[in-house]
Amino acid sequence: MTDKNGFFDLSRTGLTRRTTLKGLAAGAGLAVAPGFVRYSQAQSSAPIKIGFQCHRTGIGAAYGRWYDRTTAAAVKAINEAGGINGRPVEVIIEDDGTDPGRGAEVVGKFATQHKTDIVYGTLFSHVVIGSAPAAGEAKMPYFVVSEGHHVASTKLNRYVFQPGITDVKSQIQAMAPWIAANAGKKVTQIFPDFAFGYDHRDYLPPALKAQGAEVIAQIAIPPTESSFTKYFPQIPAETEVIYHVMVGPAVLTFVKELGEFYGSSRPQLFGFIDSLEATDINSPGLEFLDGSHFWEGSPRYAQTDDSAAQKAYRAAVGIDDNGAAVGDPKDVSTAAHMFGCWETLYVVKKAMEDAGYKGPEDRAKLVEATEALTEFAEGPEHPQGPKTFNGKIHQCFGIQNISKVEGGRLNVVHKTKIEDGLYEPEGDYTTQPL
Repeated sequence: MTDKNGFFDLSRTGLTRRTTLKGLAAGAGLAVAPGFVRYSQAQSSAPIKIGFQCHRTGIGAAYGRWYDRTTAAAVKAINEAGGINGRPVEVIIEDDGTDPGRGAEVVGKFATQHKTDIVYGTLFSHVVIGSAPAAGEAKMPYFVVSEGHHVASTKLNRYVFQPGITDVKSQIQAMAPWIAANAGKKVTQIFPDFAFGYDHRDYLPPALKAQGAEVIAQIAIPPTESSFTKYFPQIPAETEVIYHVMVGPAVLTFVKELGEFYGSSRPQLFGFIDSLEATDINSPGLEFLDGSHFWEGSPRYAQTDDSAAQKAYRAAVGIDDNGAAVGDPKDVSTAAHMFGCWETLYVVKKAMEDAGYKGPEDRAKLVEATEALTEFAEGPEHPQGPKTFNGKIHQCFGIQNISKVEGGRLNVVHKTKIEDGLYEPEGDYTTQPL
């Protein structure tokens, strides 16, 4: 059934390891309720098979859990609207353990064993970098939801795309003016010691320098670290802003220990919400975060100006106004990132339809059709906001949210514009052979 806004009722969903989520109606002469959509082809039409490379275990497991739920909701919506090119979508899940070596094996398994049409859904940058060569060798379209600059750098291959979430270089460039004007000029940077962290290390200093601010210290911490107090004495006394982005299972410990180190007298804090994804900001020991700011891709907390599309998306993926699972306030989502799964799947749908995609023999057509895309309008398929897409670098550009911790929640206080994060391409994937 559809509601007054024309959105499908997307309630509880779930994916098993191999699940076909079929929208609908079988059999000739069967009565169909309003809102039902029949597939345009016969029921025997083979499904579009999407290989979901999921971080079910390892340091990315919290993200994997919510990427799974978001994927299930998006596939349910797509299938209820008739699938892709009249065919249902089937998702096959393999756990990559958030490990680059295992990630490459998973991509190979999708290509040779499951024979999927595409591979999709990878987040952690070192896993993307480790898996991309396997996708290229198999000529397998590989749609990642990662944030890292590795795709846009054009250092991977023509089969790798990031069309549903912006990259770190763009995010930093868009937010640097606000940081310099509102937080401070002397910045110490704390980041994870792997590829994603290196994007922050490399792109924050020049972005701040352009705004008359400077990075005075950079502190790299292994993402598997469990105690952080030993790193904090490296923060220079003249620091005005601590720019922090951490990932992994100990993010709550990182933030708590940072608060214990400074007590009531601390520099300004600007963090990427990665430091607290899947973590309740009202957890004991996090009171010192009040008044600090965070980057968010899509806001965790419902905002007063949320669009109808954003409200419908949140209902579909099952998060409440506080960004936790409906019915379980302790199960906090990874809202800032997981929207990219929803939006990427709709990009895949659009590209397959534009290409007239029929099967693996049309993968080259799918690559070219994706490269031909230029913009995505805000709406049910892209609830986070409008985006442009640069087919030469396989990367989308969109808005960023800066949110303030106040009253036990995150409130958006600034939204950047798409043009704030645009940069000159570093190469051109379209010149590579298919």
